[in-house]
Amino acid sequence: MGTVSNYTQTKFKGDKVLWVVITLLSIISILIVYSATGSLAMREAGGNTFYYLLRHLGFMGLAYGIMLFLTNVVPIKLYARLSNMMIIATIAMLVVAYIQHKINGTATNRSLNLVIVSFQPAEFAKISLMVFAAKNFANNRVDNRISSKAYYRVLIVTGIICGIIMIGDMSTAGIIAVSVFSLTLVAAPPIKPVLLTIASILVLAVMVYLAAPIMPHSLGRFQTFKERIDDFILGDDDAHEGTTQADYAALAIYEGGTTLFGKGPGNSDVSNYMEAAYNDFIFAILIEEYTVIGALVILLLYLIILYRGGRIATNTNRSFPAFLVTGLVLVYVIQAFVNMMVSTGLFPVTGQPLPWISMGGTSMLFTAVGFGIILSVSYQNNIKQKEEPVTQIVDEAPDNDELIEQ
Repeated sequence: MGTVSNYTQTKFKGDKVLWVVITLLSIISILIVYSATGSLAMREAGGNTFYYLLRHLGFMGLAYGIMLFLTNVVPIKLYARLSNMMIIATIAMLVVAYIQHKINGTATNRSLNLVIVSFQPAEFAKISLMVFAAKNFANNRVDNRISSKAYYRVLIVTGIICGIIMIGDMSTAGIIAVSVFSLTLVAAPPIKPVLLTIASILVLAVMVYLAAPIMPHSLGRFQTFKERIDDFILGDDDAHEGTTQADYAALAIYEGGTTLFGKGPGNSDVSNYMEAAYNDFIFAILIEEYTVIGALVILLLYLIILYRGGRIATNTNRSFPAFLVTGLVLVYVIQAFVNMMVSTGLFPVTGQPLPWISMGGTSMLFTAVGFGIILSVSYQNNIKQKEEPVTQIVDEAPDNDELIEQ
């Protein structure tokens, strides 16, 4: 036992509470993914119900390896140095994915298909944009506020990247934009540019909604954007047939509430005929099997991630890692809340997976990169606390040299 404990303390560095939360989410994910992929296994794997579980475990193992590598090996200063290259790479991957979409005639431009792997560049964009924003906000602060120059630079780059993502995936583009903007508010930007941005976004959203019926599909899924808002407000035309994903999610939640302890692990009925049971609506299946108690546990775990991320950010004595942790925590927690609200009918259908819970794939690996960076910052905090007293990030803004050399 002592050897295992020493190994854990040696390798699993960083915030211990966050490691425990990630482990609990992993256990819940394994249980619910195995339950929710039964129908998928019948359709795609010849009825082998263990196929997708083993696949999920494989990605989860890789994800833990990524977190351990980033925490133990990669210095935080490297992300700052690579921030511009990461943005260029993000835009390049998004453009190539769009070109592939046009050549191959695929439904959307979400995925970039390489020879041996396929992934969504938008997942990388979540990380690259947070790194870029954190570096610009850290390097351009006066009197604990960011400059208008830094604000507009981050706004423009975010607009370009989210604009490309929006062509095939408006919900992901929206989550990224909201997350970056939330980080901007934490960084204390000038008031006038913020008000101008909010007003511009509201006007643009209304214009897109009104013009969606006449906008060509090549510009983006604007018709889908309008339809989902209309379905949420006015009701889905297909709902009377009981065939929509939202209907199935509502049924799963209802059935989960008919018993005191839910149906129990692996006993979901709705997952047998619900296409997105293992991904976008996995939270509804969790409620069906574990009732509202399971839902509250998941909600609590994400709130702990939000809280611990805030503690990690405030305990660092450099602005760049503080902003970076804040941005990454915001993007994953916001995505989780959106998924949970969609599953419970509190938000229009978006097609967003529940981070670290939905069936694993390359999206889980990118999420692992984000968590690995957060854990790495917390580990660096622990080292610095032993060497010198911690100064709150609001007390002083480091210059460029301090940022790069931290």
